[in-house]
Amino acid sequence: MLFINTRPADRAQALTQCLVQAHFQVLDLPLLALQPLPYNAQLQQQFTQLAAVQAIVVVSPTAVEVGLAYLQRSQVKLEQLQHIEWIAVGKKTAAVLAQHGIIASVPEVETSEGMLQLPLFTQRPDLKAIAFWRGIGGRAFMMQQCQQKNIAVVNMLLYARCFPESSKQQFQTFLTMMQREPQPFVMNISSEASWCYWLDLCESHSDILQKGHYLVLGRRLYQILLEDRKSKNFCFNITSLENLEENTVLQTLSLLQRSL
Repeated sequence: MLFINTRPADRAQALTQCLVQAHFQVLDLPLLALQPLPYNAQLQQQFTQLAAVQAIVVVSPTAVEVGLAYLQRSQVKLEQLQHIEWIAVGKKTAAVLAQHGIIASVPEVETSEGMLQLPLFTQRPDLKAIAFWRGIGGRAFMMQQCQQKNIAVVNMLLYARCFPESSKQQFQTFLTMMQREPQPFVMNISSEASWCYWLDLCESHSDILQKGHYLVLGRRLYQILLEDRKSKNFCFNITSLENLEENTVLQTLSLLQRSL
């Protein structure tokens, strides 16, 4: 069974190694690359506002590294933020925060919907202000939900998400593989942005797109793929997962392999 690992290059290695050791064929084809945005006057002002918020949502390991580097540059010390509750989108983000001495809450389901079920949002009527360390285009749904609850949002854009140019060549390699030996494949999709990039790549190859079985993160992304499948008259399989950790993906692939 062919698995296409679409995680950014700096996050793909652990999953690829796990699956290769389990004798799955893996092709790394990152659909997102993360580029830090320059430190500017707006970020400087936002970092100085952090002491007034009650929580900081950190959406990725990249957001941790860029955010903490810029925090230091703004001359705001972590000791000034001891009263703040930290929320990590995923265990890997929490692990990177922990390396810097920050303990963060992690939702059971690593999505915006999962985060909104944390006690911070369900049991804290006094929650008035929250900051997001994120990339352009990320976690818009959660911010909208906070604003609807009259929670002030400090929207801190730390990096841009783009399609990595090197993946165009990887996609051509994939096309050659499929032409030589047409076969179903499984692919992880972790965000709406990565799905949109995949649709763009496959614009002239809808037959190949429809051979895929897509492992998607969370119910909202699952619904997006369902709607696209219906509106575009596609035929492909989708499985919704609560996380895309190595063991979860491996167990899912093993079950799919037995059903073939």
